[in-house]
Amino acid sequence: MHRLPHPLLQVPIPTLRVSPEHGLAPLTAGRRGPMVPQTRYKPHASSDQRRYREEVALDESIHFFMQEPEEHGISLADALNDRFARLAGCDEPMFIDRGPSISVRINWPGYQPWSRQIPTRDFRNPPEPITRAKLAKNVAKSVQRFIQEHKNRAMEEEGEEEWMIGPQKIDLFDLVLIRLDHVSKGSWQAQLQLARPLPLRSLAPSDPAPLFGPLHDV
Repeated sequence: MHRLPHPLLQVPIPTLRVSPEHGLAPLTAGRRGPMVPQTRYKPHASSDQRRYREEVALDESIHFFMQEPEEHGISLADALNDRFARLAGCDEPMFIDRGPSISVRINWPGYQPWSRQIPTRDFRNPPEPITRAKLAKNVAKSVQRFIQEHKNRAMEEEGEEEWMIGPQKIDLFDLVLIRLDHVSKGSWQAQLQLARPLPLRSLAPSDPAPLFGPLHDV
């Protein structure tokens, strides 16, 4: 189980300023964009579906909540830059009874399914489970790698242009990590949300801050 040490209340999100040294902060409530509409990962072969999904007790999703003020999700820019002061349960160990690595999966609309292995143990001797904060950073690095690999790649024919990745499209600064869903024995799918409504152009560090608000799940 990966539970927060205490429940977070649903409260209105006040208007805050954002400074470059403190990263992205929540602003006007109700102004986040949609969740990235992903199909749920499942193994291709029916035998693998039985082995890795149907015959496995999947864990609860791992959520990322922020405090003061309370909100659901951490910006990938904050996670990548070790800004975890507001992350609830940031030092809580993850994957205590799991193997040495997991696959982070992304089924971004208009692109082929993608995955990357990340460690579940740190580099101490003996190795210890990674924390929620370290997990958030590893997922942010994975999404960064995904974007780098796809930013100059054409979408599939049925892809919708509003979900295109690349310069002046969707980039790391536009995304919030909401949770990880346990989708098969060793795979966790990253559920992401846009930091502000569509249409948008990619946020650079010098751009105005994105507008955060409540989660609208799919």
